[in-house]
Amino acid sequence: MKKTVLVLAILAICSPAHAQLGGLGGAMKKVQQAQDTKKKIDDLNFTDDEEQTIGADVSAKVRQRFGVVQDPAVHKYVTLVGTTLAKASDRPDLPWTFIVLDTDGVNAFASPGGFVHITRGALGLIRNEAELAGVLGHEIGHVVRKHTINALRKNAAVKMGTSAASDRSVFLSTVGNVVYDNVLENAYDRGDEMDADRLGVELPQKAGYAGGALGTFLQRLDDRNKDQAEKNGLFASHPETKERIDKIAALAASGKTTATVEGRYTTQIKYQPAPITAIAVVADGASGLTGSSKPDDKKEEPKKKGFGLGSLKQTVAPEKQSTQVAASGGARGVGPDRAAKGGSNPNPVKTSVTAAELAAFKLGIA
Repeated sequence: MKKTVLVLAILAICSPAHAQLGGLGGAMKKVQQAQDTKKKIDDLNFTDDEEQTIGADVSAKVRQRFGVVQDPAVHKYVTLVGTTLAKASDRPDLPWTFIVLDTDGVNAFASPGGFVHITRGALGLIRNEAELAGVLGHEIGHVVRKHTINALRKNAAVKMGTSAASDRSVFLSTVGNVVYDNVLENAYDRGDEMDADRLGVELPQKAGYAGGALGTFLQRLDDRNKDQAEKNGLFASHPETKERIDKIAALAASGKTTATVEGRYTTQIKYQPAPITAIAVVADGASGLTGSSKPDDKKEEPKKKGFGLGSLKQTVAPEKQSTQVAASGGARGVGPDRAAKGGSNPNPVKTSVTAAELAAFKLGIA
């Protein structure tokens, strides 16, 4: 009996110690989880150089998808407008690059690090320099505000996937694939789009342009797209167009700058907009493409907006991947601007702008 009492007493004494050890183990596990989470978040903090690495990778894929207009004069002009705006932004020292894509589709894309793309179809629909400044200012806004990078940080699935890469360079390449998909899908959230619209007004106004020109262009674009799929082309995932146009007008109302510079624009840009029904698109079900409409083919599920863990993997070659995106987009009812065919030459056109050229160009705005 005495031995039984002694054993029970020892167990009574030891129980709190066991509980303490269990509690300590739980605490240590929480510390490790916190450290793992911090590492994943740190992995999604990018230096300016890393942003440019990601942006260059994305730009190469965009150029491969749509081709590049091989006209130095057009690139020079667009670069002068874009540089004027970029130098007035909060990130004037980025190595800004402006690229004209060779497609009738009306679209524009910004990738991290200062890469801004606009299609010749968009240039054809734009009617003056102020409208061009509004569109470029909007895309510059996405870069300046790091909207794409911030979207990566917000997405839990992407954070989980950071451990999939064996080293930083592989991880950056993987992120580039995810960002490319995001850029092509225009998958920004409502707040980011409104933020970019704000810079699409403010940056042109700083340069002397009419701040409401972005809204004028949006109205023309909306009229053109009224019978098209909801996700057609430029600003496809943006808030309701009417609401945006009203907010742009309100933002521009306090500005006193009114220059549209139509004469210089029409002298430099000779493109005419293609009728939306005449835009050639990547054929649904073409060789190597997804989204085939053959009866025995399995239809692709609609793609979710934004980033996903499934995107964190090495993709196929850029040209094959990009045509897959376009074709599957066509299968999902995406309009012709987003599924538009591009040119065959993806080579960039080297363009430089001197300080003297920029100063002279600015004088022409007034």
